[in-house]
Amino acid sequence: MNFEDIPKMIRHLGRTLFGSAPIAPVTDLTGKTAIITGASPGSIGFETAKTLAAWGGNVIITTRSNPDATVRALVAALSLEGKSANITGHTLDLTDAQSVNSFAEWFQKNDENRLHILINNAGIHLDLLSQWKEPTRTPDGFEIHWRTNYLGSAMLTHLLLPQLKNAGAIDGDARVINVSSHLHNKGLNSELFSQQRPYDSWEAYGQSKLATVHHAFEIQRRFAQQFNVKGYVLHPGAIATNISGKGLEGTGLLQKLRNLFSPIEALILLSPTEGAQTQIYCASHPSIIGGFYYERCERGDVNTESSDTLVAERLWDETQTWIQSVCNTSETGTQQTVKL
Repeated sequence: MNFEDIPKMIRHLGRTLFGSAPIAPVTDLTGKTAIITGASPGSIGFETAKTLAAWGGNVIITTRSNPDATVRALVAALSLEGKSANITGHTLDLTDAQSVNSFAEWFQKNDENRLHILINNAGIHLDLLSQWKEPTRTPDGFEIHWRTNYLGSAMLTHLLLPQLKNAGAIDGDARVINVSSHLHNKGLNSELFSQQRPYDSWEAYGQSKLATVHHAFEIQRRFAQQFNVKGYVLHPGAIATNISGKGLEGTGLLQKLRNLFSPIEALILLSPTEGAQTQIYCASHPSIIGGFYYERCERGDVNTESSDTLVAERLWDETQTWIQSVCNTSETGTQQTVKL
């Protein structure tokens, strides 16, 4: 993190402290099927799944491990509120092409052929202290934030597009919701295809989140009019979740201090329930317009880099080429490293 980020953080914290918490209005989701990635307990994905299920949706959640425990926790939480739920779970590792393929195949075989809501919520933000001098890479050769936050979700969306299009054609409304961050403002279009700046994990995170903005806007341009598949992207807010704790793992004293002051953190940041409201709003509000960036359940200010449609088209095309390559690689059983 750089010093120029501090005023932005203060502004966001000020809105949290002194502004009213965002609230998505209740919407009947009976007959709607939703997938929410990254829904482990304590996360905004968990709270999103809980709400969409309470509103009548057929909800599928993903976690990297033990999804059944998360499903049980969701069912128990809703039971305490006197509500029943239709929730199932499945493992999903966005950094593993075979895992993404397996999840998509499982969904296509075990559910109806319609998907109304895909919330690409899962993501990581590691190295909060900017200690990495070189990028940490996934086994297939990508910078870890880019691979997890953008490429994995883009691949999942691609594989589920037939079900999204079916829902759009039959029911008139299908949605892809990408969870970004205000730190997408650290991203530059010039860095999307070839790294020019010295490596900084915060900038790498920003690049991955700028890509999610382009991805959502391109979905809107390509599929909204013909297929009723709309794209939304959002900043959930400054939230007290386990993501910041994961970013401090292995830092010893700093991690202990963070744990010590977590009660104060909970007072000044949005709760997971509050932080989930904007993606719930994008997923459910009947009249919300696609192709925009949302924050606190309303349109927000987006990085001007995201207005370059030529960059978005190139990013889409190169991402599709990579997706096809890994899909073909998975079918042949061989491994291939591709760097975008």
